Amino acid sequence: MGKFDLFNKFNSAVIVLDNKNNVVFRNNVFKRVFSDFENLKKFSHKLNYNICALVSNDVAVHSPIAQAVASPEDFSAHVMYQTSNNDYFYYDMNSAKKNNYIIIVFTDVTAKISLENVLQRNQNYQKKISLLENENKTLSRIKQQAQSQAMKLLLLNNISNIIRESIDTSIILTSALEELSQMFGAFRAYYAKESDKSFQIVESLDKSDINKIISFDKEVNNHIKSAKVCCNICMKEYQEAKPFRESVQRIVVPIYHLNKLLGVIVLSTKQKTRLNDALEVLDGVSSQLGNAIIQGELVNDLTRTLEELKATQLQLINSEKMASLGQLVAGVAHEINTPVASIKSNNEITKKIISRINDSEISELLGEINNIDSEAIARINRLVISLRKFVRLDEAELQEADINKEIDLTLDLIRHETKNRITIVKNYGKLPPIKCYPNMLNQVFMNILVNAAQSIKTEGSITIDTDYLDNNLVVKIKDTGCGIKDPDKIFFAGYTTKGVGVGTGLGLAISQKIIEKHNGKIGVKTKLNKGSEFCITIPGG
Repeated sequence: MGKFDLFNKFNSAVIVLDNKNNVVFRNNVFKRVFSDFENLKKFSHKLNYNICALVSNDVAVHSPIAQAVASPEDFSAHVMYQTSNNDYFYYDMNSAKKNNYIIIVFTDVTAKISLENVLQRNQNYQKKISLLENENKTLSRIKQQAQSQAMKLLLLNNISNIIRESIDTSIILTSALEELSQMFGAFRAYYAKESDKSFQIVESLDKSDINKIISFDKEVNNHIKSAKVCCNICMKEYQEAKPFRESVQRIVVPIYHLNKLLGVIVLSTKQKTRLNDALEVLDGVSSQLGNAIIQGELVNDLTRTLEELKATQLQLINSEKMASLGQLVAGVAHEINTPVASIKSNNEITKKIISRINDSEISELLGEINNIDSEAIARINRLVISLRKFVRLDEAELQEADINKEIDLTLDLIRHETKNRITIVKNYGKLPPIKCYPNMLNQVFMNILVNAAQSIKTEGSITIDTDYLDNNLVVKIKDTGCGIKDPDKIFFAGYTTKGVGVGTGLGLAISQKIIEKHNGKIGVKTKLNKGSEFCITIPGG
């Protein structure tokens, strides 16, 4: 045990200096209370005390540590310590010189000083209470008014910020209802849109209120028509509502834009609110929300217009593509038919000549060749007919079609994509004639089937299921290909998983628009390296 360890049992901070003023010991309390320092001088600078110095230029005179070191006798002083956070603590400092050491003890009297100050202030306050009572009442009333005004300004500022940060009318109204509910202590708050002399609730803190149709009595309606806030005690929120168990205060705030009534905000609260105190803030909220609602409607209209423009652009691209394809097919079909007719005629003549050849071996060999040619000619004819049926440029109106046959027609046209490597599995259900645009649906089937075939790198299968369920045509096309990495993006125009110059990214976007034109839906389920399944549902009426 060291010679100074006894001081660690003290409740006061203790520091020990040697005869050269070096710090040789600090007890645990001292280390906890005072910040660490490099030398005694830096610690001294944070201590000061009140003293009348005869030599004002001598800095050491103002340092209690310097005085304790310089004093030949024991030294005592009341000192103040300033922390790095500019907090102040008060200590009774006592020093004693023992065996070439200076022992300085700091006893914390901060609480005592604070208590004395509090007691002194309380005595002063007690003397002034009788003189300040009336003034305190006035100040209290002013304070309440100031707080009320501050809350109103805060509410208006919060709603302004919400309107600036969002163009979503739903978010703006919901946030405004929350702010108003908090300010007025409302247990119910909603916004009802004007709807043919009544109102429809479109935003509410209670989601079960949404879409309710409500109406008010004549007095409230007169306030609304006059663009005035109505605040009254009632037993029912609106005429169709169930009565409350006790009367509540209802605030109805009409929302106008220019001279057009947009709707009303309704607040129900058990707190008693003076309308004069809240009228200014409610008028401000009404004006801001009116502008925000109109702004939101304009943005929604603009968004819808842009979507319609995009859809129109896709339809124009599709129409131009199909028109070009139709002209091309018509020309190709015409060019093919002429030589095919000649070959067919020659084939028939050859067939008659072969029948007259006496050599049986030669006759049989030539007959087989003639049959192969006949088969090839028939296939060319079927292909030309399929191409003509696929484009159907003259079929602009709805027609009844056998969807199973239409899928077979599409499969014939993409046979070059599937031949000798992809197995086609057909699970066709019994389908009634479906009223549709057959050429458009064929384009959808071709887009999906070609994508499915191209997703299968070597060998695999494509399974096609058709069914008629609940008056809806259901077509499912499933492949064993590589799957789709971002299935949420595949119906966006311009998105493609194929290489540059291979895919345009329009096929599935156009397909979606075609299905929507039929009032149907198209969706996809996919897993990477497992395959994809497209499901098309179209009303069969």
